[in-house]
This record gives sequence, structure tokens and C-alpha cells, in this order.
Amino acid sequence: MFAALLCTILFSVSVVCGHRSARLIGGTEANFWRLVCATLLLGAWAYGFGIGLGGDAFPVFLVSGIVGIGIGDVALFQALPRLGSRLSLLLIQCLTAPFGALIEWKWLGTTLTTRQVVCGLLILLGVGIALMPGRHLKPTKRDLIVGIVFSMVSALAGAAGAVLSRKAYSIAHANAQPIDGGNAAFQRIVGGLLVGGLCLLIVKRREFRIQSRAPDRLVVAVSLRKWRGVWPWVLLNGVAGQTLGVSCMQWALESTPTGIVLAIIAVTPIVIIPLSYAFEGERPSRHSLGGGALAVAGAVALATS
Repeated sequence: MFAALLCTILFSVSVVCGHRSARLIGGTEANFWRLVCATLLLGAWAYGFGIGLGGDAFPVFLVSGIVGIGIGDVALFQALPRLGSRLSLLLIQCLTAPFGALIEWKWLGTTLTTRQVVCGLLILLGVGIALMPGRHLKPTKRDLIVGIVFSMVSALAGAAGAVLSRKAYSIAHANAQPIDGGNAAFQRIVGGLLVGGLCLLIVKRREFRIQSRAPDRLVVAVSLRKWRGVWPWVLLNGVAGQTLGVSCMQWALESTPTGIVLAIIAVTPIVIIPLSYAFEGERPSRHSLGGGALAVAGAVALATS
């Protein structure tokens, strides 16, 4: 449970940094380079203190990364411009935990107690109240439908990726091949990096063509100017989120049911509220504070259950 709470804090820092880097270089590129940064750091840990890409559970961890980190993040970045950050996070955060609990119950037979279910629902209710979008948001019918579909895909992919990690841990334990959270995160992120790299190539192919016609000095100057201000945010995003945050998430999933872990992580948007106020000057509304208090109360109750 402690690992899930720590993961929530790290993910909150990561989201703030990710938002800043995405505004500077675009979401797809920011996502790819944070994955590159995390892959290098986690790879150093995995090969220095773990089993690297070895073990019988590696194929399942790899698929978990492709589904959860790869497909899940791609769908998220498709939902954001159509629904806005609040409505997108509202749908994804409130659907991922129930999806995860349902998938794990049907596949692995894991059940939750009544108190755990009630506490989880309390968390999701608080998150829903805190993230409720304002009346100014009026997406078109097409954007609303497409955005909801991508949000559901992101939630389902994130849930499936988490359950696959649980399955991978069971395979590792059955074969007496212990693997720590950092090493498991490395095996997962390799799959996410493959998807992220493919998406970057697709999105950036037109830009690559334009740069190929421009003088080399101009391309280098523009690249240096762009990265001078963005690399600290990309680095911190990669370290806090995909390196330490995902490692803590894997640590939690090793011994805690998916529904509980994802319900705790759903508090991430609440933890972001004071960070957004400190770094971006965004004042929280009354319903954000009220919903946040409700979600935190649910998380505390779940942690002590």
C-alpha cells in the first residue's frame, strides 16, 4: 500500500513536468523522450542489480508495457485535445480501477472485500467531483464520441497492463525467479518505448521531410534552442514518472490486487492540485477541494483496511 501511495506522489510530479514539456515540444515527442530517459535509467538498474530482460516472465511484462504504457498513453493523448484534461482524466481515472478489478477477477480469480470496494468507490467519487469540468467546455458531438472512445481505450489498456503485470509476477514466483519493481518496470517500458517510437515516426514524418530541405545549420540551431528550455522538464518527467513511479507501481502490484493499486493511483489528479497552484498559479475551485478531501479520506481508509 505504501508503494501505491508513493507512486501517486511521483506520478503527480510527473504530470506537472509532462504538461510543461508537452507544451514546449508536443505530447508525442515529450512522451517518447521521457520513455527513452526512463529506459536508460531502469536499464542500468536492471542489468546492474537484476536480471535485465531475462526470466520466464519477460514476455508477459513486455506485452504489459505495450498495452499499458504504449497503447494506453497513445489513447490518452488522443482524448486530451478532444475532451480537455479534466474530462479526459475524469473518465480514465474513474474507469481504470473498476476495469482492472474486473479483469483480474475474471482472469486470475482475485476478489476484493466489501470494505475495499466501498473505499475504492469513495476514492473514485471524490476524483469525479474534483475533476468535473466547467460549463465552458462544449465539445462537438464528434469530439465527444471520439474522445470518450479513446478515454475508454486508455482506461482499458491501463487496467489490462496492470493485470498482465500481476500475471507476470505469478509466473516469476512460480519459477523461483524473483524480480524487483525497478527491473519489472524496465521490462515493461521496453514495450512502451517500441510503441512510443513508432508513434513519433508517424507523427513527425512530415516534419522530418521539411527539415531535410532546410540548411543543416538552421536545423541544429532550432533544435538547440528548443531543447535548451525543455530538457530539465523531460528529464524530471522521466525520472519521477516512468522510472521511480512505475517502479513503485510494479512493487505494489507484486503483492496487492490491481483494483486496490489503481484506486490509490486514481488520487493522482488530487495530489496535482497543490503542485499546479505552486508551479502554474492555477487556483483550485471549491468542488476540487471538496472532491479531493473525499478521495483522500477514501485512500486513507483503503490503506488502513
